[in-house]
Amino acid sequence: MNELSELHRRAREIADLNGIGGLLLWDQNTMMPPGGADARADQFEALERIQHKNLTDPQLGRILDELEPWAASEDPDSDDVRLIAVLKRDHEKAVRVPTELAAEMSGASAHAQQSWLEAREKADFKPFAPALEHLLELQQRYIACFDDSGEFAHPYDILLDDYEPGLTTEELQGLFTHIQAELVPLVSAAAAAGEDGRVFPGHFPQERQHPFADELLRAVGYNGEHWRLDPSVHPFARSMAHTDVRLTTRWEPDDLAMAFYSCLHEFGHGLYEAQMSPAHYRTTLADAAGLGTHESQSRLWENLVGRGKPFSEWILPVMQRHFGHPFDAWDVNELYRSVNQVRLSLIRIEADETTYNLHIALRFELELALVEGRLSVADLPDAWDEATHRLLGLETPSVLEGVLQDIHWGTGMIGYFPTYTIGNLMAAQLWQALRTDLPDIDNSIAVGDFDPLREWLRDNIHRHGRKFDSRELLRRATGEELQVEPFLVYLEGKLLDAGLLTAPVRVPRT
Repeated sequence: MNELSELHRRAREIADLNGIGGLLLWDQNTMMPPGGADARADQFEALERIQHKNLTDPQLGRILDELEPWAASEDPDSDDVRLIAVLKRDHEKAVRVPTELAAEMSGASAHAQQSWLEAREKADFKPFAPALEHLLELQQRYIACFDDSGEFAHPYDILLDDYEPGLTTEELQGLFTHIQAELVPLVSAAAAAGEDGRVFPGHFPQERQHPFADELLRAVGYNGEHWRLDPSVHPFARSMAHTDVRLTTRWEPDDLAMAFYSCLHEFGHGLYEAQMSPAHYRTTLADAAGLGTHESQSRLWENLVGRGKPFSEWILPVMQRHFGHPFDAWDVNELYRSVNQVRLSLIRIEADETTYNLHIALRFELELALVEGRLSVADLPDAWDEATHRLLGLETPSVLEGVLQDIHWGTGMIGYFPTYTIGNLMAAQLWQALRTDLPDIDNSIAVGDFDPLREWLRDNIHRHGRKFDSRELLRRATGEELQVEPFLVYLEGKLLDAGLLTAPVRVPRT
């Protein structure tokens, strides 16, 4: 059909522009000199203007309307039917937002990111505050575009929906109430085991970390023909296509765990995009089901794989070969215990698996207060410090360990943080399902064979891209709805297995 051919042409252009935007973003965070910030903001604005006009073109709306009767008679799981549904959703949401506002938000995010970097260099929140205030003002204007839609029960729902379609403030409040009630006693009991200090004690020069990270990544599936690894202030992953995947990490000579686990985390993101179906290339199906699904992949590789006992069996000899002391004297149980130790810490990306969701609860609480107008940007540093003390029992020595530690608000990503917790919950359910399907997975991981794991993830999650949203994808892979309990059961079981708990803490829930 002519309409379907035209839809594919438009989808290709939208996908290509997204790829160009991704390259600009990657460059801004890795290679761009600081003085390029203003020009980059102009470029982002221009690109967003073109992209938004393409997406809101009335002719695109007419094509989608004309294709709907045909799509209703076809297989609902076919690529074309799903492409029509995804583009219709994007079109209907985009047409509510003026092009100039969309462009201004894109440019402001680029400026704010540079302000965040400047604030970090000075260890002072003040250079970032005006940029964040402007971003929040723009977010309020964006939210107002949906006032009469009848689709969203809370203003924050509109921002959440951009990252995890269908996720609501009400649902998150229930999830975090449940998680906090269960995690606080679990953290208290496990942290009482007495571990403190770095996960890996010692000094590890950057030049020795590089070959270790290279061997680690290539073993799990990094492909030098289509991937690259670069340094950045805040580790992230970005792909321009399934054949062009960019990872970044941060090298800390006194904290080997930073590069170790950020590489695994970002590899999980990269693998998701690398294993999307080539048939979806240059369509809007070649994207994540939602950021919760994306984070489920990064957290699965970082924690359920990377902090598991089978992985410890495989990686310990690799660490001994690259670093020698102190790992020459360690056995597998000692490594397994060390990488799962529970330590109350200030930095989210350094947080252990048990305390991590308390860090997300803190950010959700503050984001919600900012969006609802209950918290001003000027009061944000103090509010952060108060919440850190209340949730983690820690004092915040500087804004670098506090309100300036994450890049997300500096890039306008308000509503993103809760997807980390959604990802943790999904990862536990996916892990449970794949262990049932792959009864020998522990033995495979223990000998460094990650092919079965990658294939299971490709078949059940990655190849589908955006054909199904996160909830439907989870149901198809596990037969379950999103739940908190599997994650809590998994977490307590690991702490008991590693000897970090001497007895169960939780009362199991049905």
